[in-house]
Amino acid sequence: MNDQIKTYTMTIGGKPVATSEHKDITNPATGAVVGRMPMGSRADLDAAVAAARAAFPGWAATPDAKRKELCHAVAAKIEEHSEEIAALITAEQGKPIGQARGEVAACAEFLSHAASGARRISGDIVASDNRNEEIHIRRHPYGVVVALTAWNYPAALAGRKAGPALVAGNTLVLMSHELTPLSGLFLARLAEQVGLPAGVFNVVTGRGPTMGAALVSSPETDLVTMTGSLRAGRDIYAAGAADLKVLRLELGGKAPFIVMEDADIDAAVDAAVAARFTNCGQICPCNERMYLHRAIADSFLERFVAKTRALTMGDPMQNPDLGPKISAVEVDKVAAMVAAGRAAGDEVLLAGGPRPDGAFAQGHWYAPTVLESRDAQSPLLRDEIFGPVISALRVDGFDEAVALANASRFGLSAYLFTEDRHRLMRAPAALKFGELYLNRSNGEQVQGFHTGWRHSGLGGEDGAYGFDGYFRKQTAYSTWA
Repeated sequence: MNDQIKTYTMTIGGKPVATSEHKDITNPATGAVVGRMPMGSRADLDAAVAAARAAFPGWAATPDAKRKELCHAVAAKIEEHSEEIAALITAEQGKPIGQARGEVAACAEFLSHAASGARRISGDIVASDNRNEEIHIRRHPYGVVVALTAWNYPAALAGRKAGPALVAGNTLVLMSHELTPLSGLFLARLAEQVGLPAGVFNVVTGRGPTMGAALVSSPETDLVTMTGSLRAGRDIYAAGAADLKVLRLELGGKAPFIVMEDADIDAAVDAAVAARFTNCGQICPCNERMYLHRAIADSFLERFVAKTRALTMGDPMQNPDLGPKISAVEVDKVAAMVAAGRAAGDEVLLAGGPRPDGAFAQGHWYAPTVLESRDAQSPLLRDEIFGPVISALRVDGFDEAVALANASRFGLSAYLFTEDRHRLMRAPAALKFGELYLNRSNGEQVQGFHTGWRHSGLGGEDGAYGFDGYFRKQTAYSTWA
């Protein structure tokens, strides 16, 4: 056993909690063990929930300004340790170090932006129908919030959920994904250092389906915020049904990327490549399918393939364009989807695929792949890929592209490139998605609202709308006559 490999602890009730069982966390680029995750038990989970429940009254009663101060302090600690956290993210998740640094910055910004909202927590006084009476509507924190993060952005998603939940006065039990738990465990230790009260921020790890279901179904948890797959979202929906649990779910995406004949083609190509291949295509709002006006399709695809072919892939610490996929299971899934697309008649324009040997023999590598579909029902245009593969379909006009874009069970994000002002004005009503990128690549901002429609989720995150979701509302009829 290599004694240089760190064995991590959970944080429960403000204290490090060790376990007798551990799981090796491996680097997707090399297969090397980078840390040992504690395998929490049901007793650990119950202890974390109990700690959060016990801490809730005191934390909810803490002045908003003090919660603001503490969350800003956590953000400052993250910035202070940014290089260490970024290296940890790259080691456990595989994204290039430059993108990992961006993720750390996003984590800190989510916390800082949430903290800035503490001074704006307010209610309403509404006129009554009765004399000598007012109607007071107040915001109250829910209580114990369960946060379940996905493996693709382990630190950023922790900050996105923890910031507004804590500033609103809730206490938190964060369960970091079992593939990428180390950055979440590290963040909990930083939170302790700034003086967050014991039990306010708890982090547990273990077997995802078992531990996650227990957290969701616990009668002592009040709200669940989760980012993950549609399958996992359905499981959580079912687990929380008996207790009518409040849910905020960001699930899968199948974002259409529409390019019209009047678009700035170079700008559209640059945006399409970035929106598809950042983090090896492992982003929910990624460009997942392209609908290209027939008049510009040849020109667009020629440039898109050339730019994709030029992308670099290699050691994530050397900051290439692409790192590895997260796991062998994910590589096999993407390869199977490409095979299904080819069986359906899709033409390969750039053959990438698995890289099982040479410098890539030890990791989970899949090179960028570009196809063109002949049928709108191709699996590559219908099902979420979540990897460095993209297919395009030619269309005859805006209305056809919109109809094809909307013909999906997913409704997270959509892209449109056009210089036609009329189309840009029509797009928000025509495209049935929670988030639109018009003449730009992806990348939501903390003051916006990141939300999915249809099977892409419930609720949403970020900005004033996301913050408001961490409060329950109370109406009091106050009579003084």
